[in-house]
Amino acid sequence: MLAASHCSRLDAQPACRNVAARRHRTAPLAAAQTSATGGGGSGGEQRASRRAALAALVAGVAAIPQRAGADEKAPREGEVRHSDAEWRQLLPPDAYAVLRQARTEKRYSSPLVDEKRSGTFVCGGCGAPLFASESKYESGTGWPSFYDALPSAVALEPDYSIPFMPRVEVRCTRCLGHLGHVFDDGPPPTGLRYCMNGAALLFEPKET
Repeated sequence: MLAASHCSRLDAQPACRNVAARRHRTAPLAAAQTSATGGGGSGGEQRASRRAALAALVAGVAAIPQRAGADEKAPREGEVRHSDAEWRQLLPPDAYAVLRQARTEKRYSSPLVDEKRSGTFVCGGCGAPLFASESKYESGTGWPSFYDALPSAVALEPDYSIPFMPRVEVRCTRCLGHLGHVFDDGPPPTGLRYCMNGAALLFEPKET
């Protein structure tokens, strides 16, 4: 069962957006995601830079003009791509609604909220590894929550589908499926809360 919430995108009428607005949108995202993929410096410096860039993006998204939000009807075509009809056949209805239509599952509806085993949370659309179990924590929101994503696993996009609540959408880098949103009210060491829809994820337990 799907429900509208603060965690994921709601249906909204797309606004008219011009090329200049799209360029304004992509600049801070590109900077944050460049930091997220690494660069020069030691491993510790790269992780610190990545966390700082992500935190700055989440905290500063309200400063991006609203007209520069993502186009809700733009095709989500990543490295893994299928037609809409193929996605409907490949995915369970709840996973399709979240991953391909950016809907939101009902709070506490996913068994992954209580998943405490060691392992990896992967994309329900393409199987890409997204979150290590070590980064999962109990947020009390009713959705699986993580304080960090695996390197280069997710893409970020400003989301203005709720006019009074600008947010940062989280997508799977490989298939661009909608996962949820990231907020700046998480625990150390990142201060981030990746609020994910369980229907968009699968869990792979660690082999013993």
